[in-house]
Amino acid sequence: MAQAPATADLPFHAEGDLPLTITPGDDPDVDALCAWLTAHPDWVQDELTRHGALRFRGFAVTGPEAFERIARAVDPELKNDYLGTSPRDAVTDYVFNASELPPYFPIPQHCEMTFCANPPRRIFFCCLEEPRKGGGETPLCDFRNVWRDLDPEVRNRFEAGGLRIVRNYEGPKDGEPEDPTQLKPWPDMFHTTDRDEVEAQCRAEGFEAEWLPGDRLRLWSTQPVRRDHPVTGEPVWHNHTTTFHISTAEAELRRVAAFRPDERHRGLAGMAAELAKKQRQRASNEHGMHCMHLDGSEIREEDVEHLRDVVWRHMVIEPWRLGDVVAVDNHSTSHGRLPYEGPRRVVVCWA
Repeated sequence: MAQAPATADLPFHAEGDLPLTITPGDDPDVDALCAWLTAHPDWVQDELTRHGALRFRGFAVTGPEAFERIARAVDPELKNDYLGTSPRDAVTDYVFNASELPPYFPIPQHCEMTFCANPPRRIFFCCLEEPRKGGGETPLCDFRNVWRDLDPEVRNRFEAGGLRIVRNYEGPKDGEPEDPTQLKPWPDMFHTTDRDEVEAQCRAEGFEAEWLPGDRLRLWSTQPVRRDHPVTGEPVWHNHTTTFHISTAEAELRRVAAFRPDERHRGLAGMAAELAKKQRQRASNEHGMHCMHLDGSEIREEDVEHLRDVVWRHMVIEPWRLGDVVAVDNHSTSHGRLPYEGPRRVVVCWA
């Protein structure tokens, strides 16, 4: 096997840590970039593992097709099955809009589909229209650092308690959900209204399906809070606590308001706090999404708050530029989205 080139020998410029940013030398041509990436897979995978993410900036990425070519040059085995919670519309067979959630709603840091039996290896994002009013960043966070920097007592409580997740989905005929944390009906996730097929997919992913009145579906799943990186063996905080816990919206918007202290964000944080009070009146299994320990006991509020503090301390927040492509090692590195106003278009694919 040929030795991977040193960074100094690249035909491109490469600098930074998370992400490692790769910019053109003399040629911004996407085909030339893809040819080089395909010819040097060891360098690509080694750098992606080391840094957690690669950003290709300044190349002639004019649409989703060019984005998909770059993604395939990094990992040719793209997939289009998606059992996550965000609503996503297809752009091509393998490229989707990153999320159809309202722009005021922050998406907290998470590694993609950690609650599934086989989460993606890689996640790819591309900016096809950069936000004009600011915001809308896709922050990254190395979850190896999060695991390392958690208070040992908090980390031990999480690891000993494990994670039990509940998600409630509306049926195909229920119209718009009343719960703003309810992201999409179950037929949209499983791409079928056949209950037997839904249950088969659930068994394959380790979900327990519970059918409820009104053709609603409740999913139960469990997962460890830590996974070891398959290449380096490093322990990684690798679960969906910061996404699924009922305190998520209020806690994230409070932090966004502190990060961007303007009237709009303070107002959103205040509304989320009022909504959180109402949500807490429900039983744990009735929330759109929630997580608890394996024995059904609630996770300590202070433990979740400490976790979020550590995540935010390690987040890397940089604005999008038109044509940016980011490849993320989903084994180690999380992503999210900050609120924004006005036009913005970011697309995604995964392997």
